Order: sequence, then C-alpha cells, then structure tokens
Amino acid sequence: MVDDQYRGLLTEREREILDGEAEVSDNYRYRVVSRIRTKIENVDEDVEILAENREDLLEELREAVCENNE
Repeated sequence: MVDDQYRGLLTEREREILDGEAEVSDNYRYRVVSRIRTKIENVDEDVEILAENREDLLEELREAVCENNE
C-alpha cells in the first residue's frame, strides 16, 4: 500500500487517470472527478482552520496555489 501521508490533493492514481496515462472506463473517470471535487470543497474548511490558527501556513498554501496558476 502506498503511503499517502505526504501527497498533495491528488493521489498518484488520480494523477495518472487525469493525465490520460491510465485506461479506465468513462464511468470510473467520472467517479474520480467527483471525488476530486469533494476534496476541493473540503479545502474550504482547511482554509478556515489555517486562517484562525496558522496564518503563515495559509500564506504558503496561497503562494503554492496561485503560483501554479500563472
């Protein structure tokens, strides 16, 4: 079993599926996308906790997310 302790938002398998490196059914791809959307929604709660308790980590998150969008 792969240790997901230090992964980002996506698992290695999710990355493979989104990159098109893994052959999966359309139904399975849809379920993966749905799971990722749920993860993104859960980030809101994480941001609130960071804002209340660790502004420094929240800033690091913002930099990482915004830097990669350019």
